[in-house]
Amino acid sequence: MAVAQLKRGEHHRTASGHPWVYRTEILGINGRYEPGDVVDVVDFRGRFLGKGYVNPASQITIRMLTRRDERVDESFLRRRLEAACEYRRRTLDSRKSYRLVFGEADFLPGLIVDKFEDCLVVQTLALGIDRWKGVIASILEELVRPAGIYERNDAPVRDLEGLERRTGFLAGSFDTRIVIGENGLRFVVDVENGQKTGHFLDQVENRRAIVGLASGRRVLDCFCYTGGFAVHAAAGGAREVEGIDVSEWAVGVARENARLNGVGDICRFVAGNAFDELRARERSGERYDMIVLDPPAFAKSRASLEDAVRGYKEINLRAIRLLNPGGILVSCSCSRHLTEDLFFAVVQDALLDSGRAGRVVEKRTQGRDHPYLVVAPEGYYLKCLILEID
Repeated sequence: MAVAQLKRGEHHRTASGHPWVYRTEILGINGRYEPGDVVDVVDFRGRFLGKGYVNPASQITIRMLTRRDERVDESFLRRRLEAACEYRRRTLDSRKSYRLVFGEADFLPGLIVDKFEDCLVVQTLALGIDRWKGVIASILEELVRPAGIYERNDAPVRDLEGLERRTGFLAGSFDTRIVIGENGLRFVVDVENGQKTGHFLDQVENRRAIVGLASGRRVLDCFCYTGGFAVHAAAGGAREVEGIDVSEWAVGVARENARLNGVGDICRFVAGNAFDELRARERSGERYDMIVLDPPAFAKSRASLEDAVRGYKEINLRAIRLLNPGGILVSCSCSRHLTEDLFFAVVQDALLDSGRAGRVVEKRTQGRDHPYLVVAPEGYYLKCLILEID
């Protein structure tokens, strides 16, 4: 087995359990290996730190699998997958749709497995884990007994790993348009054509949190995708709900989800740019009692953070201006490069510019099926701030 030695002073993160080893931290790799192989990782003195799979083409050159000197094989993967299943069994009660494996947080870097009722959707986003894809599918068939396993490996991040993009069935088959249960409601999930794996499971608990706040309110759901927040608000007794998304396809599914839950007469969805729609509503003097902002990640890298901050501030400022006194702002960010403190500061700046005050009703994050490691805050990406605006 090849051995990757870290530079002097560059071993502390890895020694503490962080799962990523960057190219700049590595002194050299001794021995023969192929990209995707498992290598030993040692510090500058040669002390063993763990094992991980290596890909010289990636800036994250080694993704750590274990801190123990153990064999990485099918039995190792089975233990990891069994542990992931057990964690969800203990923490998610009777939910049938959830994230079953969340990469580094489940000690399987680069692997995403989402469970939608009795169907699984898999992403292998790193070369090392992609090489085990067939074995992982076989183990999941044994552990979960799904109707089928669908591969959604069309994510751009695979390009950085030197992997081709692909989609299709790894095992079994099923109708790729699935109706799932969520918080007592039903939603259409298109695992073939939807974003990521088809549905944003990380917001399930946050969508439930707004139900009791929506009663009697006029609600605007920006970046609504397939209507998750909008339908929850309507089911919670909102008197009127508008949803905006740039995707005509998503808006069509949102309308279908509203009808599916008997709130089609309360919900109205339009296709459009949320920035433009917010400006237009401000100009026309519209007012709302609750506004949900759940945009895509504006900051996909540190280099784009400055522009992202401006974008987040603009949508929050315009939303605040549209709210009636006592209105509720539900503001989210899924950009991991935008820290919780920075996100809070952006919302504060928007409040200052609006000349209004806000008080925190609740600060929330990604659901418990999306845990993150204490030593790897990069896994903490979703912020959800619920404010009452004066």
